[in-house]
Amino acid sequence: MSKNHFFDKKGPFPLKEIINSIIVKDNISLKHDLKIYGIETLDKASDKDITFLHSGKYKEISKNTKAVACITTSNLAKFLPEKCIKLDVKNVLFAVTKISKMFYPKADNDFPDENLADSTILKKLFPEVKFGNHVLIGKNVLIGKNTNIGSNTIIESNVKIGENCLIGSFVVIKNSLISDNVCIQDGVKIGIKGFGFIPIKDKNIRTPHVGRVILEDSVEIGSNSTIDRGSYADTIIGKNTFLDNQVHVAHNVKIGKNCMIAGQVGFAGSSIIGDNVVIGGQAGVSGHLKIGNNVKIGGGSGVITNISDNQQVMGYPAVPLKDFVKQRKK
Repeated sequence: MSKNHFFDKKGPFPLKEIINSIIVKDNISLKHDLKIYGIETLDKASDKDITFLHSGKYKEISKNTKAVACITTSNLAKFLPEKCIKLDVKNVLFAVTKISKMFYPKADNDFPDENLADSTILKKLFPEVKFGNHVLIGKNVLIGKNTNIGSNTIIESNVKIGENCLIGSFVVIKNSLISDNVCIQDGVKIGIKGFGFIPIKDKNIRTPHVGRVILEDSVEIGSNSTIDRGSYADTIIGKNTFLDNQVHVAHNVKIGKNCMIAGQVGFAGSSIIGDNVVIGGQAGVSGHLKIGNNVKIGGGSGVITNISDNQQVMGYPAVPLKDFVKQRKK
């Protein structure tokens, strides 16, 4: 993940060393000592990276991966290109976590940024930006002109913020790239570590989260909302999408353009939301789902399956609106 400047990356590591760090069921015969430069998702991996396949939901993407090796299971290996080295393991996500810690040994140490400058010198560093009181800014932060930042807000190192943005008070932003004309209201937390654990017997193993949050042009984030950074991919909110107050967006979620998300909606990890989607308050979307374009989800609904384009659904579990109305009449 060379594009990611938020986390220190180690390596490259010999593939043999990686194999020795996880339990691989079959002996792998390597013609030469391959070096692995990073761990990436199936679609982002290059021929110098290792990737992982843990669910049949991603079989179409896996067929075109460029990764030199893939951590997977015997029943999923058939979906990978022939030239890709298949590493058959008992628990894919546990093996991925161990390898991630090799490349990003400090990713779990999500301590507050120690390299923060306060309001007394910010006006010299950013003469075209307006700051409230007690604002703290980290190293290598870029902020565009005509942006306003409210009091008691913290922007950690390497964050990029575009022009004409409005950022409220008591906001924390880290591991994020923010475009122009974005509005972030009071109390928002962006780029924090996601809720990723691997349950191993009586112990939960924390999964490193080394992705980013990307907010595209004219996004608005309501007060006290939380947007987790990605694990390996990025969490992305598309152009002109509005989130109401107290919305939670989990790691790797991708929300399209021109969406309207009402208060207290929750998105579980890795779900993909299309363009022009409207979601009523207190609805929940389960993980690894695909919600199509122009979908409308009624308030309080629980979405547990994929939804195709142009559908209207409601209820728990969410069903087509016509079916929900019929159920209520009975």
